Amino acid sequence: MAERAPDGWTPVEQSLWEAFRHGRIHDLRTGDAALDDPFGDAEWGPGRTVRAEVLSRLLLDGPAAVPGRVASLKLTGVLVAGPLRLAGGTIRHYVELHDCRFDQKVLLSEAEAGTLRLVNCLVPRIEASRLATSGDLHLARCRVPQGVRLTDARIGTDLLLNQAVLGGDRFGRALSADGMAVNQDFEADRLETHGEVSMRTARIGGRLSLRGAQLHAVPENRSALNLVRITVGHTLYLSGSADGGWYGSQTYYGSGYGEVPPAGAPSTPFRAHGKVRLSDARFEAACLLSDAEFHLGPGEELSLSRLHTPELRFTCRFPAGGGVSLSRARVGNLVDFPDSWPRDGRLGLTGFTYECLRPAAPFGIRQRIAWLESSSVDFQPEAYEQLAAALRRDGADDDAREVLYAKQRRRRQTLPLPARLWGRIQDVTVGYGFRPGRAALWLLLAWALGSSYFAAHPPEALKADERPHWDPVLYALGQLLPLVDLGQQGWNPAGSARWVSAGLVIVGWVLATTVAAGATRTLQRG
Repeated sequence: MAERAPDGWTPVEQSLWEAFRHGRIHDLRTGDAALDDPFGDAEWGPGRTVRAEVLSRLLLDGPAAVPGRVASLKLTGVLVAGPLRLAGGTIRHYVELHDCRFDQKVLLSEAEAGTLRLVNCLVPRIEASRLATSGDLHLARCRVPQGVRLTDARIGTDLLLNQAVLGGDRFGRALSADGMAVNQDFEADRLETHGEVSMRTARIGGRLSLRGAQLHAVPENRSALNLVRITVGHTLYLSGSADGGWYGSQTYYGSGYGEVPPAGAPSTPFRAHGKVRLSDARFEAACLLSDAEFHLGPGEELSLSRLHTPELRFTCRFPAGGGVSLSRARVGNLVDFPDSWPRDGRLGLTGFTYECLRPAAPFGIRQRIAWLESSSVDFQPEAYEQLAAALRRDGADDDAREVLYAKQRRRRQTLPLPARLWGRIQDVTVGYGFRPGRAALWLLLAWALGSSYFAAHPPEALKADERPHWDPVLYALGQLLPLVDLGQQGWNPAGSARWVSAGLVIVGWVLATTVAAGATRTLQRG
């Protein structure tokens, strides 16, 4: 290996050659914050410029390290001129760039590397499909106006995009990472995008964090976040980020975590302006949609269809601007606020199953029933059964009965007119068996009215030579309960008394059948 830089290299590039061999940081900053800002307007001349082909030569076929040192590429405050072509190559050296500018894109497709760190850098575009790293990939606080492509990439440990700002490509995608695999965590806290974040079928071994992220769809692509069929080994965070841990943060990894801010400190919510899709996603620990805002346009929705997770936390400050679909999702604990859910039929709960309800704020049974009934214009009996089952598992039997009662009343609206009338009678009399106290009141009232009438209008005996003891109270009770013999069967009511007697018999049968129906439902629930 040559110990001297190749002929034709500029003095800056020759110094970089030596810094590479010694594993030193090649720092070309001036010390003036305005001049050193990689996103500013200041010109960086030849004294701060390194050709991209020089970096390619160092990384793909660089010189041996000085004995006792580890060769590595460490740049700060450098302008990289030309496209950095590393596609298909093997990068065996450690790479770390801070506060650098690239005037053309970086090509890393199908490359192999250890750890790559670009922090607070300006890069027009990063092409890294099928990139394979054994260590981290850091793009914290970078600005990439034309987006990042990580399709089918394999990241050995962590992927960091904290505080990065990404623009969209020609398809309106800011981050194309379909099929990507990250062995540990993917952090993109305070990420700002103008284009779709697409991670379909991606696999994240640890957590996926988008706390405080600001995602903006663009006209040519109305999707802000696409996580269809993603698998996350721990937790998804679509939540707020406390401001106190970020302002002025210039940490090494760009994560911004400092001291824990006090309770009630200002925070930045997660915001998505455009469609959000988590359909068929699986989160092994939890899916947290907390302190999140979903700004959806007409016809757009937050799709959680067929999502699987032990815990879904849906505690947004206000409802999503469009619809929310939980169709056929499967959840262990459902943690929510009453005001987080949309109304007016914009909530889809078809086939949604959950084990336990753990509201994060008071969520009364009337509000919970309204939550169900606002979910769809169509009657969905399984939604009521699911809610009642969850309440019974928590020991709230009275609330479960309220839900099943609401189910019967909602079902009545879908029946033909005769069935609706019969249902109305059952509702008024005994509340479909869920209001047994009403039956007792109606029976007592009918008994009192019948007793009063027959006390004033005693009937004739059925047989003139057999006149049993007359008791209007027992006679009225016997009409209400015709299967019970109270010794008042020997009387023959006529005229209006016959109609009153028939009315008592009908009332008694109606009450008896509805009470029996309610008892049957109680036994089935038991």
